[in-house]
Amino acid sequence: MLLPVFALVRRVDLAEVIGAALVAKAAGAGARTIAGRLGRPVDTVRGWLRRFAGRAEQIRAYFTVLLVDAGVDPVPPAATAVVFADAVSAVVGAWAAVSSRWPDVGEVSPWHLAAAASHGRLLAPRWP
Repeated sequence: MLLPVFALVRRVDLAEVIGAALVAKAAGAGARTIAGRLGRPVDTVRGWLRRFAGRAEQIRAYFTVLLVDAGVDPVPPAATAVVFADAVSAVVGAWAAVSSRWPDVGEVSPWHLAAAASHGRLLAPRWP
């Protein structure tokens, strides 16, 4: 079965919604706060955050390589003490790099790009 670019494998919620949760967590929000903002169950949001956190270093590396490979004049994001936030920055940075090379890509969100680049497996049990 082919997934649309706005969906992730084994997830009901759209990549945009999950991405908003990841960005909020990277900014320091907790699972309960994020769940309240998004109108989603706390356990669902915790599951997203745990899955992403469990592979944050892999995600950071994968999207940093995409950023460098696709960027016209790439500048990888500086590392911080929080790998989760670094991984989110890498996803957004890769989107910016791809958008600078192919402007029409900028019409989709960073999380649609992340879903497409990970083949929908950003939060799947086995990735990449």
